[in-house]
Amino acid sequence: MKTEQRNHRVRMIVWRCMLCMSFFILHSSFFMAKVHAVTKAEADSAYAHQHYQQAINAYESLLKEGVSADLYYNLGNAYYRSENITRAIINYERALLLSPGDGDIRHNLQLARQKTIDKITPQSEFFIVTWWRSIANMMSVDSWAWVALVALAIGLVLMLLYLFSPRIALQKTGFFGTLVMLAVFLFSTLFAWQQKQRLTNRTGAVVITSAVTVRSTPAANGTELFVLHEGTRIDITDDSMKDWKAVRLPDGKEGWMESKEMEVI
Repeated sequence: MKTEQRNHRVRMIVWRCMLCMSFFILHSSFFMAKVHAVTKAEADSAYAHQHYQQAINAYESLLKEGVSADLYYNLGNAYYRSENITRAIINYERALLLSPGDGDIRHNLQLARQKTIDKITPQSEFFIVTWWRSIANMMSVDSWAWVALVALAIGLVLMLLYLFSPRIALQKTGFFGTLVMLAVFLFSTLFAWQQKQRLTNRTGAVVITSAVTVRSTPAANGTELFVLHEGTRIDITDDSMKDWKAVRLPDGKEGWMESKEMEVI
């Protein structure tokens, strides 16, 4: 009898401890979520009151919890206002990767680039390539994926209309509508895949040192080709080496740079 009472008391103690732990976990989760929201509000408030370094610290802390185009954009603005143009360009570029159709991001990125030393004119390209890229950059990967799903759903409905409608006019509408939705689905899927590739295989980078010499070979004694300055955007063409990267400029110039002199977007 005493043993049963003792076991009962032990079970009650364990049960109460479990309840307390559950309450503590739920309370902590709620508190952390609240702190996260307050931190975002504080970051926005700090920026609005021109406390840019405080805003930078808050936005960077938020980005450690999860990235978004909005956070990168706000962080870029804070760096821009604090006259750190290179960090502003890096964060605008990262925001643009997540939201390529955002006109505000593109506008602010262009303003920041105008404050850099190097003025590089991109190579001319076939107008179809430019047109295709501009369409693909209208939306993010998630937006294109949603367009593809909606087009697929509408296409299925139109196909059913074509197969089972007793009226010729509706059958024609269903048939040609299905073809259109199929084309929209295929192109949207392709655009989403391209945007996903840009996010996964990031080749863009920004020069982070005041001046860097681009060389003909991945060695310190390689022939000097040209000099780049802080804030210039480049594309990495060879990432096989740890300390050196092959890079290409928008105007087609190529060479090798040390990895420590750039930051990948």
